[in-house]
Amino acid sequence: MSSLITEDEIKDEVELVWLEDISLLDYVRQSLDRLPTRRGKPAYHRAGRLVGYANLAPEAKASRSSGTFRRRVFWLLPHDRDSVPEGLYSSGAPAEAIDPTTVSSAIKGHKTERSEGGPPSTAMKELGITLPL
Repeated sequence: MSSLITEDEIKDEVELVWLEDISLLDYVRQSLDRLPTRRGKPAYHRAGRLVGYANLAPEAKASRSSGTFRRRVFWLLPHDRDSVPEGLYSSGAPAEAIDPTTVSSAIKGHKTERSEGGPPSTAMKELGITLPL
């Protein structure tokens, strides 16, 4: 879950690669996967689709026990809001979800009104900012 990811666990990230336009997504799910390489598109074995992934610095260390690297991946399931707007997550978001516009290399990101599917704040209304829902 994103709330369990710490900044220390992602400190070796040097780049996030997005496979989709994140400006069109209210939220993405994030998790740390054990992967055999520091870089490159990982194999994806969940239902749904891979939306993005992190690449690590060349000096990132592999696990001594498994030889794998913990890399962040971003994904969506078939029942998420982008595919089923009036479904389970028409408001609210999964525990591991973050607003993809709040994340960057070595920054875990967080939930926002946008990711929660809530109404815009008064400040957003005053500034004329609208978010896609």
